[in-house]
Amino acid sequence: MAQTKSPNDFLKTFTTTLETYLLHKAPAIPKDVKELIVKYGPWLVLIGLIFSIPAVLAAFGMSAVLSPFLLLAGPRLGAGFTIAWVFLAVSLVLEVFALPHLFKRARKGWMLMYYATLLGVIENILMFNIAGLLIGSVLGLYILFQIREYYK
Repeated sequence: MAQTKSPNDFLKTFTTTLETYLLHKAPAIPKDVKELIVKYGPWLVLIGLIFSIPAVLAAFGMSAVLSPFLLLAGPRLGAGFTIAWVFLAVSLVLEVFALPHLFKRARKGWMLMYYATLLGVIENILMFNIAGLLIGSVLGLYILFQIREYYK
């Protein structure tokens, strides 16, 4: 009888695989650059969150008006729009919760940013956004794993 793995086991295995390729086998970021990322990264996340508020509110208002028309245009377009909104909302919430921990250099902040990035990976796969997957998600995961040692 085959043993089923829990989602937690899958996530641990996936994280170990990413660590192998993005930390141990990939070229390392210089130590001084890592320290800059860890020092100023939380501030960049905060600035990104602040600048995203008006954009999110504007897009939310537009989506309230356009959603019925998008669904009429086709289920794939309407569903894609809804999927993007759900993933965006959850990612932003994770980043907000990660922020205080990032300033403290706590592992919990790193983990929340990791989960937010993984949501971006899943969204890019579901939306067939190959460029976003290869550039944004892989680059984000690479940087996260390179600075992981700074979060205890």
